[in-house]
Amino acid sequence: MNKYEIMMIVKPDVEEEARNTLLENFKNILTKGEGVVDNMSEEMGLRDLAYEIKDYTKGYYVVFDVHTTPANVAEFERLSRINANVLRHLTLRRD
Repeated sequence: MNKYEIMMIVKPDVEEEARNTLLENFKNILTKGEGVVDNMSEEMGLRDLAYEIKDYTKGYYVVFDVHTTPANVAEFERLSRINANVLRHLTLRRD
């Protein structure tokens, strides 16, 4: 297993309950098998974007610190690309 830091930006108009469900689903994908989410930081919250993305100027930022397999990360990235509520995501492998 490798250590990853994943940041995602969720649309600002998604209701809190739907956003929490979305984040929980992504957390479950990352913890499938032996994966562990060390920290899920929601303290960044709603912030201005540096540039407009899909007509949005704000986004809800979430950061995951995880120990998981590359297969789980690949599945996370695949699903975040096709999810309409996710504006952007970035995955970094930590050493």
